[in-house]
Amino acid sequence: MHLTTISLLTLHPNQKRWGFAQMGTAQRPLQRVPGLRFQKLLGSGAGGFGALPNLLRYGFMAVWETEAAAADFFNTHPLWQEYERRCQEIWTAQLAPIKSHGLWDGQNPFDYPDTSPAADGPVAVLTRASIRWHKTPRFWRYVAPTSATIAQAPGVLAAIGLGELPVVRQATFSLWTSAQAMQDYAYRSEKHKEVIKLTRQEDWYGEEMFARFRVLSSRGTIDGRNPTQD
Repeated sequence: MHLTTISLLTLHPNQKRWGFAQMGTAQRPLQRVPGLRFQKLLGSGAGGFGALPNLLRYGFMAVWETEAAAADFFNTHPLWQEYERRCQEIWTAQLAPIKSHGLWDGQNPFDYPDTSPAADGPVAVLTRASIRWHKTPRFWRYVAPTSATIAQAPGVLAAIGLGELPVVRQATFSLWTSAQAMQDYAYRSEKHKEVIKLTRQEDWYGEEMFARFRVLSSRGTIDGRNPTQD
């Protein structure tokens, strides 16, 4: 059975240069990991959702052929062991896709059947967009302030802005107590509805994706806590 994972990594303060370098140098070893179908090493925004980077916090999104392939990587791979040595915190969640639409680099990596037993519990949401260069001023004027409001929304356990490239390839990852809490925000937040309308009217994105997941399990901490176990 395929498996999606997301990890949020917080480096030790003296590891900023090493962490930033991994955005390029880690790609070759990741491409050779057995059973890794899709992966993205992601930076994060200052203050959670800012355009400037946070050089201490990164994300790693991955889709695996099997649970065993994921376990082997997280337990034994030299690159991951190096991250564990250089990080003060790592939080990793196993995810099962509920719904996804759109494309990420020309594919939908989360379009696979979920055979795990259905269960109530936390829901994770990933929104990702490749922003057209000439649309970036409008995007950052409207989307960044709206995204930042997610962290204070009722039912949110955690939220962070992530990206493959500064300014133009951006994503938001959020954790919610339930699918209902997430839907209440999406349909009742006037700022959120305004941004959705503008993205369609002004054609901001060259490519976009929305994916919703069930959280199967999680381990580790971010900011001193495991958000799905509070």
